[in-house]
Amino acid sequence: MHRIPGVVDLRIQQAFDYPTLNVEVDRSKAALFGLSETDVASNLLVSLSGSSQTTLSFWIDPQSGTQYSIAAQTPQFRLASLMDLAATPVTGSAGHAAQLLANLASFRRGVAPAVVSHYDATPVVDIFGAVEGTDLGFVSAEINKLIADTQRSLPHGSQVTVRGQVRTMSDSSQVSCWGSRPRSCWSTADRGQFPVLARPLHHHHCPARRLGGIVWMLFLTHTPVSVPALTGAIMCMGVATANSVLVVSFARERMNAGDDASHAALQAGVTRFRPVLMTALAMIIGMVPMALAWAKAGSRTRRSAAP
Repeated sequence: MHRIPGVVDLRIQQAFDYPTLNVEVDRSKAALFGLSETDVASNLLVSLSGSSQTTLSFWIDPQSGTQYSIAAQTPQFRLASLMDLAATPVTGSAGHAAQLLANLASFRRGVAPAVVSHYDATPVVDIFGAVEGTDLGFVSAEINKLIADTQRSLPHGSQVTVRGQVRTMSDSSQVSCWGSRPRSCWSTADRGQFPVLARPLHHHHCPARRLGGIVWMLFLTHTPVSVPALTGAIMCMGVATANSVLVVSFARERMNAGDDASHAALQAGVTRFRPVLMTALAMIIGMVPMALAWAKAGSRTRRSAAP
């Protein structure tokens, strides 16, 4: 993935070199002293993590009745070295004499994953990265090609899945393509406002002109086609359609009341000016943080979605 142009800050989220100390119990020696591996593990757990891990103990204040949890644990300053850990006493449930941990086990240093992440019940390894100097669509296509080329060499039962902004971009593109298809019928709300077929069709043809204006403004401002751009386009077209319905419906009411077309249009413009302005301002104010990428996540979603 480092060879893909525009991919930066690649890293594996999980750390695989967390230092560990393996305690290997000799069961034969433990059995000679009447101890089992469970006894060794329980004593070591109490010493390192506290007795609350194996047995819960509480003390109740006789005056206030408040319940307090009690736990016994080896102080941290007494486990400063491996020799201190080897001197941990181990006792069993059969009443045998206590034995030192060094007489029953050996110690070996190693490494292990610091955190084991899961997606549902499947363990996963997360590879994070960012895009710089190119569009997200191009990087997504190159990553998909790389995954397809290495699919056969994956271990049995393993799979590679791309998530994050790539999935958001893909889902948004599918929704936008589906929403941009021409419709052969008008909505229930339009049928309520406009019983005649020709009137709502005019409002459904207007979004094509609005979309042309949106594309022209994106070109003039050198704004890439991204998820926020598509979101703003959808909101702009929706607000414009709602405002046109608001003005035209009032004009139709005035015409039904006996006014001529010119007077009805003038009254609709004057009366509906404030609601139209408030609706447009609410949409603009709501889109300003995403448009200017004030939020941390907004700066990434503004990246281009077009290959």
